[in-house]
Amino acid sequence: MSIMLGIPSVDEMSAAVAALKRWQYDGGPLHLHSGDLGWYSLNGAEATAAALRMWSRDGEVLAIGLLDGPQLLRMAIAPHWRDDEELAHQIAADVDEPARGVLVRGGATVEARGAEPLTQVLLKRGWERDDPWTPFHRTLSDPVEDCGLRIETIGPDRAEEWVTVHWSAFRGSTFTDADRRLRVGRWLAMAGGPFYGDARSLLASDEHDNAVAVATVWSAGPGRPGLLEPMGVHRRHRGHGYGTAITLAAAAALRDMGSPSASVCVESSNVGAVATYASAGFTPSADVADLRRGPRR
Repeated sequence: MSIMLGIPSVDEMSAAVAALKRWQYDGGPLHLHSGDLGWYSLNGAEATAAALRMWSRDGEVLAIGLLDGPQLLRMAIAPHWRDDEELAHQIAADVDEPARGVLVRGGATVEARGAEPLTQVLLKRGWERDDPWTPFHRTLSDPVEDCGLRIETIGPDRAEEWVTVHWSAFRGSTFTDADRRLRVGRWLAMAGGPFYGDARSLLASDEHDNAVAVATVWSAGPGRPGLLEPMGVHRRHRGHGYGTAITLAAAAALRDMGSPSASVCVESSNVGAVATYASAGFTPSADVADLRRGPRR
């Protein structure tokens, strides 16, 4: 049978999540993780399903892509299909043809870590390597050292605290009442959605009870690598090691959830994030690059 490209319904997303969990293993590439779908589900379950693209043959899922916006496709390919040339050519043809419903015309980016045949096919089709990213990995076979801060797992009743720190860390702009209502509503949608059973959202407070840092971790199940996404420090509380502290707490949470290791990937140019993960005992792997078509985004 030929390779088929499809978009799952909300009810069919469980197959994508199960596949992504199976495809995570220590030593494997840091490609699309089930936790990435979980974080994207801030947009709601329906929007998450609509953003998924699944390549399959005879009922078997071969590859999954998440449209993280109309110009970015984040990919994972089943380990035993990663070197398949036919699949690589089919995916490349689909992402290059807007009528196939994957990427829009013009500038676009494909994140396909570990999928070397797909990378080579896209390069031959005129795509270029984009700026490098650094994958980080920490084994969790031993207990994680104490982070030195008070760490709490946040539930829906304290979503606003978590959201406020996250907004400050990544936006740095005025947090209006409208922003707060929107972001808290999206966080609650994520926490009430189909992925959050594999997650924990953490909040760190300093000795004065100021909320200083947040993180969310995503398990792929016992024995499979967990993901840290996102992590942020409140803009007013930077420079005190709180990023390292919340990262240690995140690693400890994943260990408690049965993950043998924790992973995260950051832009190599983000020297602060690179230093933070290294100071929390994460080991960098060789840089990886996305594939870019057209002008830089």
